[in-house]
Amino acid sequence: MDVKQIWTNFIHDLQNKICSALEEVDGKATFFEDAWERPEGGGGKTRVIANGNVFEKGGVNTSIVFGDVTDAMRTQLKIEGDTWWACGLSLVLHPVNPFVPTVHCNYRMFELYNKQDEVIDRWFGGGTDLTPYYLFEEDAKHFHQTYKNACDAFDISFYPKFKKECDNYFVNWHRNAERRGIGGIFYDYQREDQAPSNSPEGGETNAQPLPINENDKLLNTSKGEAGAQMASPSGGSSMEGTKFGKGAAFWIEFAKKCGYGFIDAYIPIVEKRKNTTYTAENKHWQEIRRGRYVEFNLVHDRGTLFGLKTNGRIESILMSLPPTVRFEYNYQPAFGSEEYKLQEACLHPKDWLNEISEEERIAWAKRSNSC
Repeated sequence: MDVKQIWTNFIHDLQNKICSALEEVDGKATFFEDAWERPEGGGGKTRVIANGNVFEKGGVNTSIVFGDVTDAMRTQLKIEGDTWWACGLSLVLHPVNPFVPTVHCNYRMFELYNKQDEVIDRWFGGGTDLTPYYLFEEDAKHFHQTYKNACDAFDISFYPKFKKECDNYFVNWHRNAERRGIGGIFYDYQREDQAPSNSPEGGETNAQPLPINENDKLLNTSKGEAGAQMASPSGGSSMEGTKFGKGAAFWIEFAKKCGYGFIDAYIPIVEKRKNTTYTAENKHWQEIRRGRYVEFNLVHDRGTLFGLKTNGRIESILMSLPPTVRFEYNYQPAFGSEEYKLQEACLHPKDWLNEISEEERIAWAKRSNSC
């Protein structure tokens, strides 16, 4: 099985598993699937959930699209080649309750070909980021720790690097560099160590220390436990200290670990917050912050730009937008309020796993004073 087929199988399996987990935690709404085709080549499966107990609107979309490299793509997307192919999953969920965060997740693979239909470039990208409306530090730590564990199973340099990339990508630069949320991980344009081939193992310098499965030539992730053979529950890895090339197999397994990890990162937060009582004022603040979400997606997001420049399906591209939103002139939260604390966290990204919380700081001060 070649690289494209292995990746496609993973993306479709990830869509199924995430949708099942989301339907279970919602308890009411189910996903509606809209299969579509792109005239220039390819298509996708848009799955939408709406008016549920938990989710006001959301979508978990997959697409496999391909076509000729156009002049617009060469000029605006800086793509050189004759034809291209892309496959990925993208999801956005907008909850009803303001105390449940919005979340975004995206994992994708892109290939570029010459006139002889030979692969001349291949890259992988992805990530998951959290956009709360009210800040709970334990939720932020849980979310970031889940992805640190996933990253550490492959390379201990990944989490700090990809967290920084996330903090510096989801930014409304026109609003004093205010972040869309509290981040997560984000990586893009990750290429193999040598020229790409159709084999997931790549050339000799790309040889992977991964168990081989005769069905798909990669780890068996039929149960959704991507990378389970490599990582301990605490995020340790049998690969730690091992030198290896980062070929296609490496980046596919990394995407599996992070992609399936979405369920562990997000669902526990939803379970904890979905029944929290909220007021009209809380809902008002949620819609103000949703406005920032809209601004980023329409002004800065590269995925939105790519979809629009390649004649993507507009309904699927704009699925990420929330159902209700407010734009109020120069709205500012009250100083010191919970809303103000959230805004400050978006203006000043934090190291959630190494900074002590206010509660921890107070407890430490009490212990010091008793000495």
